Amino acid sequence: MDKLNCFSLTMNDHVAHLVLNKPESLNTMHPTFWRELDTVLHQLNNEGKARALVISSTGKHFSAGMDLETFSGAISMDADSPEGRAAIYDSLTDMQSTFTLLESMRIPVIAAIHGGCIGGAVDMVTACCIRYATQDAFFCIQEINIGMVADVGTLQRLPKLLPMGLVKELAYTGRRLSAANALNHGLVTQVFDTQEAMVAGALACAKEMANKPPVAIWGTKQALNYARDHSVEDSLRQMGWLQGAIWSNPHIREAIVAAKEKRPANFPPLSPLKGFKTYG
Repeated sequence: MDKLNCFSLTMNDHVAHLVLNKPESLNTMHPTFWRELDTVLHQLNNEGKARALVISSTGKHFSAGMDLETFSGAISMDADSPEGRAAIYDSLTDMQSTFTLLESMRIPVIAAIHGGCIGGAVDMVTACCIRYATQDAFFCIQEINIGMVADVGTLQRLPKLLPMGLVKELAYTGRRLSAANALNHGLVTQVFDTQEAMVAGALACAKEMANKPPVAIWGTKQALNYARDHSVEDSLRQMGWLQGAIWSNPHIREAIVAAKEKRPANFPPLSPLKGFKTYG
């Protein structure tokens, strides 16, 4: 991968750590940010080397969301013709797909959030599996404050994570949700005193996940995401097909023996993914 401008990426013990590293611009999201994030997520997902991903940030805020200059410069929205409005739909679909990667990729994703998580950053972290926060963290659906509707995932995912009444209050007013209230309502699972402690906690949790059978983690994520959007009956049926596809006596044997011998278990990695276009 070429050198990243908006992020840094490291890998230790099968745990990938992606850090937003443009604190001088409050880690705002612009076309380069989107391209690099999309590239990194595809690479991690396709290679199969990482078994968990932590996303953290630098500076005062996790991210101040979309770079407002994007609207007037790099991306020009043509709302004066049906063809232009159709192009808006296609552009949004492309942007949405990058954050959806966080939800659909084969490994767990933990967001470690400090300071402001604003606008597009809420879209981003709601697509992650788990959210940790510092005491000073807050969440804001900023789009309503600049005259638009949040459009890259917040309004679709947040109602699955918070009570609908609270989501409507936040979405209609643009008010901030504190880390304490986010914890009370289940949007975040842990709140830490410092950013350093939070990142350490997120990496420790990711390492614990990375020590499990990768294919069982993959199956668990598949089942949970499916169950969120389907009935219990449909989800149980899907679970039967899923378990029948990935059941592994060797994995279960290795997990039991490793526990008895008090050693780390040894599991095979996920296979690398190769799209049809890579052949030939």
